[in-house]
Amino acid sequence: MAEPVITSPHAESKRPFLTEQRRSRITAYTFISPFFILFSIFGLYPIFFTFYLSFFKWDALNPMKFVGFKNYDLVTSDPTFWISFTNTLIMGLMGTVPQVMLALLLAVLLHSGMTKFKKTFRILYFMPNITSIVAVTLVFSTLFGNNGMINWMLNGLGLDSVAFNSGWWGVKIAISTMVMWRWTGYNAILFLSGLQSIPMDLYEAARIDGANRRQQLFSITLPLLKPFIIFVSLQSTIGALQLFTEPYVFLGQAGTGSTRQEGITMVTYLYSEAFRNGFFGTAAATAVMLFLVTILFSILNMLISRGAVGDTGGKKA
Repeated sequence: MAEPVITSPHAESKRPFLTEQRRSRITAYTFISPFFILFSIFGLYPIFFTFYLSFFKWDALNPMKFVGFKNYDLVTSDPTFWISFTNTLIMGLMGTVPQVMLALLLAVLLHSGMTKFKKTFRILYFMPNITSIVAVTLVFSTLFGNNGMINWMLNGLGLDSVAFNSGWWGVKIAISTMVMWRWTGYNAILFLSGLQSIPMDLYEAARIDGANRRQQLFSITLPLLKPFIIFVSLQSTIGALQLFTEPYVFLGQAGTGSTRQEGITMVTYLYSEAFRNGFFGTAAATAVMLFLVTILFSILNMLISRGAVGDTGGKKA
């Protein structure tokens, strides 16, 4: 009869600490650690420091002085802040809503036809996105100048000139046009990627059942594009609330040009408070409020997008 094998209670502890599984985990975390280190330094730390700084008075030279919620009170009682908030919303709507609709239309047209030149159009659509924003703004400043090409065309049609660089609505139209020109092609490429992921069998089955193009669009295309529509709408909303370079360059970054009331945005107001006036506390409070507004509008945007696409998909062909 074989004798039973007696294992020592300390046998487990004699196994090597760095097993093959642990070694592979350490290697994996080592390779991805640079991202988390850089993100913590340049991403998380500035966010937490901004929240912290919003409760202090600081000019970047003298010691910080705790003031509580006074910075928030100063910002909300400043009429210029509310003008910048209103301008941001108006230019956001003027630049985002038509942009998303036009991008979707271009993507549908490109997906349904012109397949021979699809790659060429894809490159042309994406070009504005990789072009320098400053260069684009300078070109549009010339186009929308008092004697620019846009006013020349309006005069040729018998219409009066528009003060695109000084009028209340003229400035907003010019800046919104810049935003649309820069991002419409990029969003069209995203929508085109979504359209190409839809199985063609669905369209063939719909055609067999007698569905026309309009019915296919509202019953197949838009419901299946729902994730892309939500993503593009959310991305466009966040970008609209962070609008800075276009009004900053278009209105003139020297002096107080970019803080003129007809074109000032929340980010240009924030920039002016920090780097022109030296009020980093109120600038931090503005940044926190912009962060909260962005979260709020992003949630509303997602709810509206989901509801609109859901209602469209729920209609019978």
